[in-house]
Amino acid sequence: MRRRTRPGHALLPAFAVTALLLSAGCSAPQHQTSAGDRAQETARVSDDTTAAAARADGQALAVAAAPAATTTAAAGSAGSGRPAHRTTLTVSRYDSKTRRAVISKAGKGTSPASPSPTVSPSPTPSASSHQAAVGDVIASAPAPGAPDGLLAKVTKVIGETGAGTEVQTEPATLDALLGDDTAKGTVPVDPAAFDVDKLLPDVKVSWSKSGDVRVGPEGATVPLGSLRLDVSAEVPTAEGAPAAASASVSGFVQVAPQVDFAYGGAGTGTAPGTAYLGVSGDWDSGWAVKGRVAAVTATPLRIPFAKLHADPVLQVGPVPVVVNLDLTCYLQVSGDGKITVDVEQSLKGGFKAGGTFGTAQGWTPVSSSDMTSTPVRTSVTTSGNVKTALGAEASVGLYGSVGVTADLAPYLRGEATGTVTATSATPGADAQGTWSLYGGVDLSGALRLQLSIFGTPVLERTVPLGALHHEWKLAGGSL
Repeated sequence: MRRRTRPGHALLPAFAVTALLLSAGCSAPQHQTSAGDRAQETARVSDDTTAAAARADGQALAVAAAPAATTTAAAGSAGSGRPAHRTTLTVSRYDSKTRRAVISKAGKGTSPASPSPTVSPSPTPSASSHQAAVGDVIASAPAPGAPDGLLAKVTKVIGETGAGTEVQTEPATLDALLGDDTAKGTVPVDPAAFDVDKLLPDVKVSWSKSGDVRVGPEGATVPLGSLRLDVSAEVPTAEGAPAAASASVSGFVQVAPQVDFAYGGAGTGTAPGTAYLGVSGDWDSGWAVKGRVAAVTATPLRIPFAKLHADPVLQVGPVPVVVNLDLTCYLQVSGDGKITVDVEQSLKGGFKAGGTFGTAQGWTPVSSSDMTSTPVRTSVTTSGNVKTALGAEASVGLYGSVGVTADLAPYLRGEATGTVTATSATPGADAQGTWSLYGGVDLSGALRLQLSIFGTPVLERTVPLGALHHEWKLAGGSL
């Protein structure tokens, strides 16, 4: 998916870093350190104790949207008794290929477009001058070279550059930062934070947020916190069908997405006791199908019309947790090319999809949908079948690793037998057969290996969410 930057538009919080020193035994010192060096190193670790967000192990941490000026955090080495606290460090550069990062004081660094330099390690580096040390764990909000955020452990201090301390890193997990703490919360995603790629020419985007209310096409008010996409498209018709049978689908999707996050420490072994990651929200859509839809392949025709991406940053206590959220909105149609319809329906409700971890059962899927629909207009002519959906594929992950995928597909299905010309207003008119119109919703998806980023055991395989299917009759008739 192409991601666009918006000059002058602060979509994301400022860069943030959480450094947690692991046990002293995880790395050997590169040189002998004097008492003065140790004192200066202690100052480097504590950095800004007056702004510390101290908390005791086991205390519940608040989960909320990170402020625009997200601060950074650090913690003392194992056994020091120093909890995670705020600091002024930042990731000024990161190279995803070499996994090298440059750590500097906030406000110091180079342009995001500048490449990460390679610096030969000093034969006798001075620990007192470094902004990071071997064993530190870095949790950063989106930064230059790390647009999805960064969660990494320092394995080597390479040396000093004009932008700060260059370090070699390896992937880390959240339990290294959150330890025995617990945290749980649901955070709405700012609709203005989404980058939107329009895949069809006739797509309109609108949204509303506090202090900056916008409205949808034709003056339709968009509820606070919602994102709306309107679309219309021509779809395939049966070969040889008259021009009057041309088919089209048009409608809108309105969604207020939320990120659901939970972490519970003090589990068995090295894994946390509980964890949860998911996406949920309110859904509102309406769409119309007109004409004689024909299948062009053995599978339903799916037409993506917009891709959306956002990187909301959650503040979990002092730790910035970056969530990567992708949505692909699509139209899907199938039909035998025989039935001619002129149908419109509206649908509202909520949905939830995610994965939950417990020490006894491991990772298990969570999926639910509470939606109802009503027909606005119904007209069915001749026999045949047709099915259309106006849905969204969603993926949610942490620091660039996808953990949960979900496909929410509200649909409209019509079928008729015999010779039928009927409407919802006059269901028996000119009918010599039966016709029915159904509304429904399908929810499917999977849990992915990358959910181990919580510090839980790696999934042996992708775990399906399990197909959730609901269908209800909207209208119909018989002679």
